[in-house]
Amino acid sequence: MRQCAARRDDQRGQTTLMIVGFAGVLFMLLAVVVDASAAYLQRQGLATIADGAALAGADAGATGEEVYEGGFADDGRARQGTEAAEAAVAAYLVDIDAHRRYPGLTFTTRVADGSVEVLVSAPLDLPLKLPGGPGDAPVTASGSAALQLG
Repeated sequence: MRQCAARRDDQRGQTTLMIVGFAGVLFMLLAVVVDASAAYLQRQGLATIADGAALAGADAGATGEEVYEGGFADDGRARQGTEAAEAAVAAYLVDIDAHRRYPGLTFTTRVADGSVEVLVSAPLDLPLKLPGGPGDAPVTASGSAALQLG
């Protein structure tokens, strides 16, 4: 009978250590889920901005001399004016105040093969930072648009 009492005394404090360790694992898991959700939501917002900018660029790019002189490509896409499309993308981002909503926003515009492609990127300040982990993460999204005949 005395052996059972001695064995119980030796294991005292084990449960506390397990609870503390389990709480630490739960916190890390919570931080990963919250940060991943924040990154997903920012990527969705950037994708919406990229799509709108690409549409604005395709619309403005198809009104220049390239369309009237070059017409439509073999696949039915309107030829795009590079300068007009790039200017329209920049103006669209200013009009919707994208740089205020996403501080540090950068974008690139590519006009090729009758389409306008826009790549936007912005840093995300992670809501919950794990010790030793990054403080922010770049989030990128892209959108493209083309005007098609008929």
